[in-house]
Formats: sequence, structure tokens, C-alpha cells
Amino acid sequence: MASDPYQELGVARTATAAEIRKAFHKLAKAHHPDTNPNNKVAEERFKRVSAAFDILGDVPKRKKFDAGEIDADGRETARGFGGGGGPWGAPPGGGGGFGGGRGESFEGVDLGDILGEMFGGGRGSRGGAQRGGFGGASQRGGDVRARLEVDLVDAILGGKRRIAFSDGRTIDVSIPKGAQEGQTLRLKGQGSPGRAGPGDALIELTIGAHPIFRREGEVLVMDVPVTVYDAVLGGKAQAPTPDGPVTLTIPKGANTGARLRLKGRGLADAQGRRGDLFARLVVALPDRPDAELEALAETWKRERPYAPKRKP
Repeated sequence: MASDPYQELGVARTATAAEIRKAFHKLAKAHHPDTNPNNKVAEERFKRVSAAFDILGDVPKRKKFDAGEIDADGRETARGFGGGGGPWGAPPGGGGGFGGGRGESFEGVDLGDILGEMFGGGRGSRGGAQRGGFGGASQRGGDVRARLEVDLVDAILGGKRRIAFSDGRTIDVSIPKGAQEGQTLRLKGQGSPGRAGPGDALIELTIGAHPIFRREGEVLVMDVPVTVYDAVLGGKAQAPTPDGPVTLTIPKGANTGARLRLKGRGLADAQGRRGDLFARLVVALPDRPDAELEALAETWKRERPYAPKRKP
């Protein structure tokens, strides 16, 4: 049996959902197989942390665990057949039941498994009329949850990422075009095994920061450096976009902070419709001192002084 999931994540039993998620993200990042290659200790810790979050990160499962209805592995706990008028009419006082007093269970035995073998069904079936009429419904495996950080460009254009599950499996996840922060992808049949088939894997997406592009509300923005002479005289400049490089036309007299609009090159919504990308111009001086430029600046300072206006 797994250890107590609260202890595994290092949170109190009164922890909020946000506190549980924060603790899981911190531990999962520290012990993820990608950051700890060939480290069996870290791999095992990652599995335990993921299993703990599979219980506590799922509200219904957490309620069942807190109520003692499932154990730390997500299995239903054994309740036993006590006296006091059990479901099969055990006589009062417990003399004819399968267990002792009310609420006792068979130590080390999962009665859900026993019932499944006896009646051809899964644990938790009550009075079903399926498969011959007595508890015939098999139990589907549980869902597993994971969190995946994707690149901003992959979120816009779509792509593939590989993810590792707590049981050691790795699979490729298809990122849809226009993926959104907090969106959950459901991977059918990639969850925990069960008699009626495996559950699903629920992958929550987060979108990481990008070294070039940044979000400003509903639009995408990037800084594009331009030379002094292109800023003064006008010219051309190469600029990246999520779809590949483009050539920008720099207007004469452009200044730092001026924005050029690239229509349909920005963020994508959930339907894949693209917004705009704005190129913010940044006038850049040469890396090395230039005597002629310094002399020109001295002349301007002396003969044509001006005071830059502060923009609101």
C-alpha cells in the first residue's frame, strides 16, 4: 500500500486544492525523470508524488479517502459483513456473519475483489440486474492526472510533447492548435487499469514564457531592434514570427516604442483563429564607439538641441 498521500505531498489534511496543487508541482518538478536521468530514487519519488496527487487532486477521490472509503492506492477499503442485520440478513449479534462486529473487515483482504470474483462484477456494485442480476457491473480503471508545460509557439500552431507518467510510461501528446492556459486534454485509455478497461489520462496544459514573444492581453508583442540609420532614413529589418521570419518595412523617422502590426501572426483562440502580432521597434546604437557618430551627436547637441517627450 502507498503511504499517506498528505504526508507524501507534505501538506496538512486541511490543505486547500490550491495548496495541494502547488505542493505537487514543486515536488514533481524536482523529481521528474527528465531532470533526473537514470536516477531511480528520484523516479520512485516522482511515482509516489504523482500517485498521491491522483488521490488528493481529484475532489471525489479525496472525499472518499478522507472518509476511509478508499485507501492510498485508490482501492476501495474492505467493509466486511458485520452482524446487526447485514445486507444478506446476518442475524443480530453477528453470530452468523462473515466478520465480527459491525464495521469490521478482513485484514489484508480487499472484499471488493472477493465480491467481483464471486458474482462476476466489480467492487461497489449494488443490486444491479446486469449479467444475471447480481452486482454484475465491472469497474473501470481510475483516471490519472498530469500537468504539462508547452512552448508558446506550440500552443499557437500545435505540436507534440512527450510526457512521463508515474508508472514509468511515456507517451507523445498532441498539442492542438490554439491550446489555452489551463486546458485539459483527455487521453482515452491511458489511465489506471481496471476490470472494465483502463481509465483516461487528464493532461492540464500550462503555457511557458517565450524568449521573444510575450502576451499583452489578447495580443502578442515582440521587440525588434533597428539601426539608427534605418530609424532615421527608413529601411528593412528581419523579424521572427511564430510562423517563420518576415521582412518589416521601417518607416522614416521611426522611434523606439513605435509598433508595426503583423495581421494574423499572433495568438490563437480555442477555435484556432489567429490574432495580431505587434513588432515594437527599439532603436539600437552600434556596439562599438563610432567617432563620426559622436561628432554628429556633438553638432546636434550644440546646434539642434531637443528634449525627448515622456510618453504616458
